[in-house]
Amino acid sequence: MRGCGQAGNYTGYAAASVLLWNEGERMTTDLSHDASAGADHAPMVSTRILHADRMADVGHGAVHAPMHTSVLYGYGSAQELQEVFQGHKPGFTYARQGNPTGAALEAKLNLLEETRATICFATGMAALSATFFALLRAGDHVVSSRYVFGNTASVLRTLEGFGLEVSYVDSTDASQVAAALQPNTRLVFVETIANPRTQVADLAAIGDLCRRKEVVFIVDNTMTTPELFKPRTAGASLVINFLTKGIAGHADAMGGAVSDTGLFDWRAFPNIDPLYRTGDPTNWGVVQIRRKGLRDLGGALRPEDAHRIGLGAETLRLRINQTNANAVALAHWLQAQPQVANVYYPGLASHPQHRRATELFGGRYGALISFDLTDADDTFRVLDAFRIVTLSTHLSDNRTLAIPVATTIFFELGEPGRAEMGISPGLVRLSVGIEDIRDLIADFAQALGRSGPR
Repeated sequence: MRGCGQAGNYTGYAAASVLLWNEGERMTTDLSHDASAGADHAPMVSTRILHADRMADVGHGAVHAPMHTSVLYGYGSAQELQEVFQGHKPGFTYARQGNPTGAALEAKLNLLEETRATICFATGMAALSATFFALLRAGDHVVSSRYVFGNTASVLRTLEGFGLEVSYVDSTDASQVAAALQPNTRLVFVETIANPRTQVADLAAIGDLCRRKEVVFIVDNTMTTPELFKPRTAGASLVINFLTKGIAGHADAMGGAVSDTGLFDWRAFPNIDPLYRTGDPTNWGVVQIRRKGLRDLGGALRPEDAHRIGLGAETLRLRINQTNANAVALAHWLQAQPQVANVYYPGLASHPQHRRATELFGGRYGALISFDLTDADDTFRVLDAFRIVTLSTHLSDNRTLAIPVATTIFFELGEPGRAEMGISPGLVRLSVGIEDIRDLIADFAQALGRSGPR
């Protein structure tokens, strides 16, 4: 019996009216519209994501794609197996390099980010680390924002030990990025909204700079998600998403992804292996990341997690709208409390990058807030008094989460490093959830009431 080794509806998987990418070939699937709806109407992204599985004809009238847990894939002939292995024909070879469930999620992420190709990984850190590993060599130079996730900073320090040079700059100022560029600079890395102090990078200016200098520009879009911002609009070459966070949203699956926007000319990148300098040059980068980053390092996304993340993506817009509305209201309320010394949130007019955030993110500012208490000695007392807010290290969950930053997630950075990032000893980070805002404010009011002499 002939083995079902081809990708079928899963490699190049897509919803209606979505541009698909299958091994570098552009495919378009059109949804036939009801005449009453108007022939020129195209469904919005949130609608396409919701109906993606059904429109891809996953079988039996199912509205969700099944989970494919198989590790191996059989073929009917040695010739066909060879063609798949060599990339001349779409298909799957071994689950460590991808599976149909992951491919379905990758197509949805391409739709959300408006990107050319996506590779999924077991975690966000796996996606980020594999991308660095696949593209960089000893002697290369990287310009990174100094305002990055603690584990990202740790990875960069590790790479420095392998002969990589890293310059850390204030990414809110594109001129600092420009000044740090060197002849051996291979990439620039920034986050959209920095965790935890919420600095907003000068994304458009940095993107223009990287385009002119032919340098890869990598943007971590985790704190904004493609619902608020699409990095390709700022000229990003590659987009990183920690899928565990906002896109999944339910704290029940881990995953990460790197997406190629198609904007970078990989012919200008000297680190592409000669093995992958064949065919369409727009594929060279993503092929090398899939082979050297995913296959060789082995951080493959489990099909069970891919399935859950895909389900989470269906409600992304609803959740982002609610968490953002709650965050704006809570940030303004916190700013008015005498127990709170500083509130860091791009949605506040007092934020240094408020105008930039408004222009970039369309009047929504994310769900990340940080604040300092007037008396830092009260930090643990206030945190321990929360009844609804959960004390946790996670981000972009349905639940509102809080954590003391300096003594936990940024503890390894050390006091000088924390000071450089603007992290005070008593800084509290909040990830605002979808609870009723009245309940959140009531919980904060009673917790802050514990502040002061006892």
